[in-house]
Amino acid sequence: MRNIAIIGMGALGLLFGDMLQSALDVGFIVDPQRKAVYASQTITVNGAEKRFRLLDAGASSPADLLIFAVKGTALDRAIEDAAGHVGPDTVIVSLLNGITSEEILGRRFGFEHIVYCTAQGMDAVREGRSLRYTRCGKLCVGLPGGRRSPDLDALCAAFDAAGVPYEVDPDILHRLWSKFMLNVGVNQVVMVHEGNYGTIQRPGPARDQMIAAMREVIPLSRLEGVPVTEEDLEYYVRLLDTLSPEGMPSMRQDGLAHRRSEVELFAGTVCRLAAKHGLAVPVNEELYRTVLAMEAKYR
Repeated sequence: MRNIAIIGMGALGLLFGDMLQSALDVGFIVDPQRKAVYASQTITVNGAEKRFRLLDAGASSPADLLIFAVKGTALDRAIEDAAGHVGPDTVIVSLLNGITSEEILGRRFGFEHIVYCTAQGMDAVREGRSLRYTRCGKLCVGLPGGRRSPDLDALCAAFDAAGVPYEVDPDILHRLWSKFMLNVGVNQVVMVHEGNYGTIQRPGPARDQMIAAMREVIPLSRLEGVPVTEEDLEYYVRLLDTLSPEGMPSMRQDGLAHRRSEVELFAGTVCRLAAKHGLAVPVNEELYRTVLAMEAKYR
């Protein structure tokens, strides 16, 4: 696995693209309009200037590994832009938030291509052409049921070659749901309170609301067959407490830029699944209404 294509030049795409580029052939898939702009500009990662190879969206050039690193709101367009970079042996990894992207990508390209993945523990923030982080976190990868496969082994070998921090999780679906629970809390609450990680690291109403939103995922996960626990919640709250207080999650970055957020992936998903099972999720319902009201004011 040497030829890596990434779609999405946000914080995660640049963070892991930069790492992979140290040992492998990496290119970012971009449409013609963005390609002209990106080709004329320099990106910095923690102050160091970086250059990345740019690949044409829609071109037929299969990659060994295709990484989706876009926001959930851009996934449909990204699938079409990246389709020509999928061949019979391409491995596909999604760094998207939420619990639905692997299902969507599997239906489009075939589940035999998919290795499940979630990213956690990073505090990367992209502002303009600059990416900064103090913690790079890690990627958790695996296949349902704890299976191994040649594709998973090849992915791990590529990560090893480039020094990408990762672990193979034997219960990757549990990990996805646990990370989903984390994002349901931290992403939405920091956006609503217009703060940063420090906002929810301090005792107070914001931290309490974050934990309450996360706690609503626990009974829902049991009904969906991938139970997460109070111990999982406590683990991720401790993890949040290790991040730079000045950092911020992606939804807060969207709010500052007046972009549509991934609220549908978080509170939207919780509310829809809760309605299916007849569960009450008042904290997520309130967060959903609040975020939509904030976004309605964007110009």
